Amino acid sequence: MNDKNVVLVRNLIKDYGAKNFKTRALKGIDLAVYPNDFIAIMGPSGSGKTTLLNILSTIDKPTLGEVVLDGRDITKVSNKELSKIRRDKIGFIFQDYNLLDTMTLLDNIALPLALNGVSGKECIQRAETVSALFGLGEHLNKYPYQLSGGQKQRGAACRALITGPEILFADEPTGALDSRAGRDLLECLKNINEKKHTAILMVTHDPFCASYAKDVYILSDGLIKCKLSAGESRKEFYDRIIDVQTSMGGDFS
Repeated sequence: MNDKNVVLVRNLIKDYGAKNFKTRALKGIDLAVYPNDFIAIMGPSGSGKTTLLNILSTIDKPTLGEVVLDGRDITKVSNKELSKIRRDKIGFIFQDYNLLDTMTLLDNIALPLALNGVSGKECIQRAETVSALFGLGEHLNKYPYQLSGGQKQRGAACRALITGPEILFADEPTGALDSRAGRDLLECLKNINEKKHTAILMVTHDPFCASYAKDVYILSDGLIKCKLSAGESRKEFYDRIIDVQTSMGGDFS
């Protein structure tokens, strides 16, 4: 394993509310993400998993603590520097695709490159390359309304990956998909993680989805309660995740 981490979190604390009515969503999280890691974050509703994802992906800021990305504490950099980090280092997959309806799938995938001033020829070449990894080559000239949910989400993943980010964040990426489309997406993400060595951090309530990860962190009440690591069998890993979920009340939605 590469000793240089992609993301390093130290004593992460997040409070919400006014001074006398504060709620502490995160209570001191320590976490390191390395190249080629595929991490799933699970936990009951209100455990802090979405708050953690939002802070790591620069959508939100912590109350206290450090988030080191690319050797810099992103809680202390300027907005201009933060925008560059988002552009160059981070990819994000949302649950609801966020594709632009007036653009073809090819143009949606290539959009981050086009906004960065990359030539049209290179945009097309790179979009075709990444889309092939997700089985979308024959759908590039279609518009989002002509695609299935699974195809749209795989297209959104391609858009997130086209800039070659060091880490891909995914927020319930299979939440709006049927079981087959969800499985197709997860196989593609696993393939990208293994072949391109892109680190992935995914928040999910679904044990089946989490079983595709290499490590699962269980959050509860703003703290990491345990870590599960995959073995040789994904079925056995899934069963262990279910066991922990059951012991914590059985509902991570």
